[in-house]
Amino acid sequence: MTNGSNSIETVEVYVLNNPDEVNPHWVSHFIVPTANELLIKIKTKDGNSGFGLATSYTDIKPIIKPFSNGLQDLIVGEDPFCPEKLYNKIFKLTDTRQSNEKGWSREALIRISAALDIACWDLIGKASKIPLYKLFGGYRNKVPVYVTCAYYRDGKNEKELREELQKLIKIGHQSFKVKVGGLSIKEDAKRLEIIRQEIGDDKDLMIDVNRAWDLKTAIEGVKEFERFNPTWIEEPVRWEDDRRNLKLLSQQTKIPLSGGESEITIYGCRSMVEENAIQILQFDCTMFGGFTNGKKLSALCELNHLDIAPHHDCYIHAPLVASSPSGRIVESFDDERDPLQAELFENSHKMSNGWIHLNENPGLGLEISETALKKFGKLVYKNK
Repeated sequence: MTNGSNSIETVEVYVLNNPDEVNPHWVSHFIVPTANELLIKIKTKDGNSGFGLATSYTDIKPIIKPFSNGLQDLIVGEDPFCPEKLYNKIFKLTDTRQSNEKGWSREALIRISAALDIACWDLIGKASKIPLYKLFGGYRNKVPVYVTCAYYRDGKNEKELREELQKLIKIGHQSFKVKVGGLSIKEDAKRLEIIRQEIGDDKDLMIDVNRAWDLKTAIEGVKEFERFNPTWIEEPVRWEDDRRNLKLLSQQTKIPLSGGESEITIYGCRSMVEENAIQILQFDCTMFGGFTNGKKLSALCELNHLDIAPHHDCYIHAPLVASSPSGRIVESFDDERDPLQAELFENSHKMSNGWIHLNENPGLGLEISETALKKFGKLVYKNK
């Protein structure tokens, strides 16, 4: 701990939820939230500041609990310019008596360590007056972006599906990731026929199964879907033996396989790489690892000739993807699926014609909209 002017003096924690009712967005077997994130703001004694986000697909109450009984005391006074040290301090609480006695869950500490780490790097970039994409390596200043769409919805018909795709094409999207696995392979193939008709043969099509298939079904599915020329098939096999089954499935298809977002640490992602289970790694810095470990996975993939295509939060992940030769593409959503992407930032990086162009502002390059914070945010902790 440091008591100098660079130490963290203020910590603010918000929960971000969507107050508006929206139609449910089903994947193969669960509904995805339109907004369910933890926002951490930090500020040092000398006025440097940064923010970070953590994404949760589960109840967020256990994730904010540690700020009600002492976790903040382990953050205040620390040096945000030493992100590796601070990340490890919070992450390694997952294996302590202290966390058990206080009821700090493993998932909560993993999410908090990720958001705090991103906040530290944002602060470092702002204090240095350097955009993070340059601080991390500066490989390029723009990245390709795809839109995730074609979610399942009760009563959703062909007309609605076509109109959804037409709207996204009109906006300028060039790459589309769509959902399968909630219906039979034949029924999903009919949906894919419609989707390919609408987007044409010149645009990229990714297929996301969300871990719905057993290995036998996955083998059948990749053979059936080869005719749609998919760029990749994402998380095609069930969670309980996914790495082994991914490796076995890769031997049955030429379609690249992707995964990683459902891992809970970078070590699971490392195993996917080591076992040659995938060709594209989709970790999520806002769910585990932060940028400190996102950079490590990016380097690991570069050395092993794999691409990274991080899950979710395109504006958060864009600097990391832009910084490295392993960076392939980032994920985006329409305004209904992810209103935070549309409204949270005053100065979002420009998105047009299938690319995100990073601005030259320091750090993440993003400023939180106070209007959006009032709409989506609830302050759950502030130490001063």
